[in-house]
Amino acid sequence: MFDQVYSPLQKIEHPLLTNFYVKRDDLIDPYISGNKWRKLKYLLKSAAEAGKTHLVTFGGAFSNHLVATASAAARAGFQSTAFVRGEPVENQMLLLCRLYGMHLIFTDRESYKDKRVLFDQHFGASASAFFIDEGGASAEAVKGCAEIIDELPDDMDLLFCAAGTGTTAAGLMQGILERQLHCELHVVPVLKGGAFIKDEMSAHVKVDQQLHLHTEYHFGGYAKTQPALLTFMAQFASSYGLLSDPVYTAKLFFAIHDLAEKQEIDKDAKIVALHTGGLLGILGMQEKLSKLFT
Repeated sequence: MFDQVYSPLQKIEHPLLTNFYVKRDDLIDPYISGNKWRKLKYLLKSAAEAGKTHLVTFGGAFSNHLVATASAAARAGFQSTAFVRGEPVENQMLLLCRLYGMHLIFTDRESYKDKRVLFDQHFGASASAFFIDEGGASAEAVKGCAEIIDELPDDMDLLFCAAGTGTTAAGLMQGILERQLHCELHVVPVLKGGAFIKDEMSAHVKVDQQLHLHTEYHFGGYAKTQPALLTFMAQFASSYGLLSDPVYTAKLFFAIHDLAEKQEIDKDAKIVALHTGGLLGILGMQEKLSKLFT
């Protein structure tokens, strides 16, 4: 299921940038999209090689990672379980998880903090269970994300990505270093206090002067939005026919546009933005987005 990938490089006719491209990882799969596909690729391989048949993972109630894991598990013949942070709820994302056969265990936020303890308490005695961290964070995920660089042009000057845990960014940096490319990696953390992303990346890969963090585009924190972001997201979609999600990629594209307006990036540089998918995240913002059109 991970042998073929469809992720073209699409040029965007941006008014402020002459060589702006988007790596369309959002087109890989509707449910195992973008970096979720990249992260799960080698995790499922490791699980199969270890003789595991049950994937156990973690996430919030609107987690794209949970949907992706549920879908991948069903297609590859695994059972799946997720510890869901917070009180029991029902929404479109969790419905998709259930339809793919995933068992959900709602967990209070304090207990959720120690995921290894949760796993051991419920599945420590099971020889079939395989631990997958929240968001798929792992060495396997870094390896999968590093392969993105092999699909990108050697002459790009700037590579942009959004970041939550830093796993995808670490993979991109690893790929850049392995290919000995001279491009700069620009990372847009989607959480408050995003400077920690550099430390998270350092756990997997050497980080040097090619890395640039833009920590001011979180819009209030993880999964938080402001009217300016949602308005930009709608305008970007109508201008270029390209959907983004309010949690990650809308913040990424907003950052690129803002940096271009401020002339903090060269308008003639060859810029690639990684679209990490996750478009189902739009469902969690349905009410706020609908207000834009009323």
